[in-house]
Parts: sequence; C-alpha cells; structure tokens
Amino acid sequence: MDASELRELLTPEALQLLDSLEPSGDVSDAVALVTRLRRQGHPPARVAAVLTQYRLRRRAVAKFGPFAERMLFTPDGLEQASRLRVAALHAGRFSAAGLDHVADLGCGIGGDAMALAALDLRVTAVERDEVTAAIAAYNLAPWRTARVVHGDALAQALDDIDGIWLDPARRDGVTRLTSPDDWSPSLDEALSLAAQRPSGIKLAPGMPRELLPDGLEAQWVSVDGDVVELVLWSGSLARPGVGRAALVLRGDEPPAELRAEADSADVEVGELGDYLYEPDGAVIRARLIGDLARSLGGRMLDETIAYVTADRLAATPFARAFRVLDRFPLDERALARELAARGIGTLEIKKRGVDIDPAALRPRLKLRGDVSAVLVLTRVAGARVALLAERCD
Repeated sequence: MDASELRELLTPEALQLLDSLEPSGDVSDAVALVTRLRRQGHPPARVAAVLTQYRLRRRAVAKFGPFAERMLFTPDGLEQASRLRVAALHAGRFSAAGLDHVADLGCGIGGDAMALAALDLRVTAVERDEVTAAIAAYNLAPWRTARVVHGDALAQALDDIDGIWLDPARRDGVTRLTSPDDWSPSLDEALSLAAQRPSGIKLAPGMPRELLPDGLEAQWVSVDGDVVELVLWSGSLARPGVGRAALVLRGDEPPAELRAEADSADVEVGELGDYLYEPDGAVIRARLIGDLARSLGGRMLDETIAYVTADRLAATPFARAFRVLDRFPLDERALARELAARGIGTLEIKKRGVDIDPAALRPRLKLRGDVSAVLVLTRVAGARVALLAERCD
C-alpha cells in the first residue's frame, strides 16, 4: 500500500463503503463486486482501496477474530502480525510484572499494542514506515492509553518506559533472512535494549540456536501445530529457572507449556512400542523432547529423529499420539500389497528422516478401499521402516 491508496482509504466515503460490505460475503468473483460498486457511483481508486482491505479483513479473521472487522491492514503487516491470542498472552506477562508503560518498538499494524492497551497498560507504539504507522494509529484509536509515533525504534527516549516489546522488521532490500543483521534493529541492537529494560524480543522460530544469548528465557510458541515465533524474555519478564519453554496453543484448549532450565537431555533409543508420539514443533525447537519422553515413559526411535515410542498411551498436549498397527520394511511394492489387503483407501502419510516425497508416493500405492489409516515413514535404530498406525486423538 502506498500513501495515495492510504489517503483514499481513510476518507469517510471509503471507510463507510468498507464497513457496509458483508463480512462473510463471497469475494471469489472480484469482477462482479467491482462492477457492482462502480455502478453505485464509486470512483475506481476508492473501489480498489476498499476491495483490497475487504480481502485483507477476510484473511485477518484467522489472526484477529471479530476484531478484524474494524481494523485496517497492509499485506506485509498482516503476514507479520502476531495472532491476537498469542499477543494477549504476551501482554499478560507485562501486566503481571507490573510494567505500566510499554514501548512497542516496530509495532507494525498495532496487533501487539492492541493487546497491551486492552489490559489498560500505557503503550507507545513506534513504527518507521509512515503508511504502516497510520494504519496502526487507526487500529489503536479505540484505546486512549495507546499512542503511535512515526519514527526509528532505536531513536526513542526510554526515560519513562517500564518495559519493551520489540518485533524487528526486515531491513530494506533484504529478501532472505540469513543473518541477524538482516533485521532492523539487528539482534545485537535488540539485545542491547533488553539489557536496559525488561523486554520481549519476537524472532523467527528458526533462528539459529548458536545466536541465542545466555541468561534470557527463550520461548517457542506454536498455534494448532504451527510454530509461529520465538520470544526472548529479559529482566522481570523472564521467569526464574526457565531457560527454555514450549508454549502450545490448540483450538479452544487451555494453553499448555513445557519448561526447563536448559535443553533437556535425550532419552535412550529403544524398541518400537505400541504407541508413537510426534512432539509438537515448539517442543522440538526448544529441545525438550527428552523431558517429554520421560513424562510419557518413552524412548527414542532413533538418535536423530524426533519421534518417541512407548508401551502405553498417555494424554499430553505436547505431542500427537498414534497406535502402531504394524511395521513393514520401507519397500513400495510390499507396502502397496499390504495396504490393498487391508482395504485402505484413505491414507495420511507422515515422514521424518527419510528422503521420500509423500505426494509422489501416494499415487504409486494405488489406494482402494473404505478404511482410513496413517502411514509413518521413518527410521528405527537406523533402519528405514514404514509404520501403519491410527490416530489416538
């Protein structure tokens, strides 16, 4: 979005038109919608700006729920924004720590600042991009305790700031994030801020672990099985004795968190049991598989693969469980015969530790029948195997 499109969007006529469109309406036929709006007398620039926002609002429901119906977005801002449920949990840390005035440095479209302001915290939201800052100001307008500053995050005075939330942006011209210096502020600059005030620094979940500093709490967050972010917490926002944490959010279930002082030691490799557990991605990223396995009375399938096996079924929010029905050598022809003999026509294929494309394998198995199952392609003590299983959810 450029400045001219923003000026068109922020007119009373455009905002009224946007709000008049049915939130759950069908946008698949864009030509028909444009034609209808043009026949109503709306100029092309207004129609283009409104239609872009209408589409973004529809996409934003997954992150912001009903709040999306009154917000404005940029495509990049929506993509990078924290999910509202995650932002609310982070805001709760600031509130619990008694930090009254929070600086949201690199606020984007204002999602995290909204969550902070909703807890009656004072928020100074700083954004260097002028258009994005204007969008954030619109989104934060309902909260009197929040204000938006258009400027450089590192240039802001922190004299009356109690805590910092920092979501570094991609530097101009960078297309692939291969270095901590690709972010603005850089990781070193962000850590310098974290040494001055209690801070939360939002990073990509795949940040190389050798770059993570000692002395901070590292928390990986997953939502419905997708690892969405890594947050480094400092000062009073970091919990005593917690160096690694995996926060797991699934549907309407209460949040679940696995915590440890440091990476957990692995358990030994053992025989395949009756049950197979696939740890949540946040648990894997936090390297807490060993603690999870011990809580399940389990053992590893292979030293290099993040599958846990056990002889009993135990409920856990930190892994998905499968009952093992059979074990075969990883041979396509033998697999096709076994699946056909069981009448398996619907097959979920999972793989870990083997170089096989499930999408390419599926048609070669020639599935037929009414039975559903799960096929896990992996290694057990170094041997390539196929495990026929069923979900225990």
